[in-house]
Amino acid sequence: MRPDAVTDAGPPPAPILRVEGLKMHFPVSSGGLLRRKIGAIRAVDGVSFEVRPGETLGIVGESGCGKSTLGRTLLRLYEPTAGRILLNGEDMAQLSPAALKSRRRTIQMIFQDPYASLDPRMTVAAIISEPMVIHGDLTRAERRKKVEDLLRLVEMNPSHAERYPHEFSGGQRQRIGIARALALNPQIVVCDEPISALDVSIQAQVINLLKELQNRLGLALIFISHDLGMVRHISDRVAVMYMGRIVETADRDTLFARPRHPYTQALLSAICLPDPSAPDNELVLEGDPPSATNPQPGCSFSTRCRLVQDICRRDVPALTQRDGRLVACHMVEVMDVVDTGQRRDGKE
Repeated sequence: MRPDAVTDAGPPPAPILRVEGLKMHFPVSSGGLLRRKIGAIRAVDGVSFEVRPGETLGIVGESGCGKSTLGRTLLRLYEPTAGRILLNGEDMAQLSPAALKSRRRTIQMIFQDPYASLDPRMTVAAIISEPMVIHGDLTRAERRKKVEDLLRLVEMNPSHAERYPHEFSGGQRQRIGIARALALNPQIVVCDEPISALDVSIQAQVINLLKELQNRLGLALIFISHDLGMVRHISDRVAVMYMGRIVETADRDTLFARPRHPYTQALLSAICLPDPSAPDNELVLEGDPPSATNPQPGCSFSTRCRLVQDICRRDVPALTQRDGRLVACHMVEVMDVVDTGQRRDGKE
């Protein structure tokens, strides 16, 4: 059941995934023979969030903010530096390789590039059935039957199972990738920019397919993208990332109607409007992002923020609850006062 279908008859379901203080730092080494560590790139730096059954959490942010690294760390394709990944209450970050193998059935991933994520030497049947072979719980005939069922599920012809990836278009390859992700009947699927490498005409088809599969199978989705329009279309809640941290989390309608963090406001102001005569209210960010290897004290957005004060340069803002959302900003109260005054004057 999707979160928006929950009624007053009962409380919302418990989170299927809870992430607490997750960090992924990549070491930076000096040159030469000794190659000693001289620093680290803080790609993910203390991220916390949760996902409930049947929910879609959108994760947005500009390129380099760490959202794809976050997705891969959730599956332990990267070994996390610190933090907890609680999947059904069990910490994935602490599991041994043998224990992790069985838990991987629960969480799967759809990769960004359908041209690079499929082995060109394998047939479609071999690609989709590979997870079943690794986990070894089906016979050859059962695997074949499930491959055919999965191809139908993603709206492809089962007779194409013996073809190779180069014989398909980009959209068809991504459908193959989706079928592979569903092969082990996961509860949650991480979608790492699944439409960014596709033609615009195909993107909506893939998004609609994901929504249909989610409703049919009861999947939870983590949808990582820089396409704010698609995130708004598919997500129930949205988390905004900047420099490895989540700076704001809210339900979709609340976030897009009234963003509170200055970075979220700038990000959403850049959305292209369908009406060319509408006024251009884009907030142009000035200044440069801080170094990922040598972060500055205080808020990482302070070098580009139009509301920056001394406290911003000194103290890291905590992600705190405000008006039904989570925001990491020292100046939220100031913006609330301005916003209240605007509404009182009829400017909003």
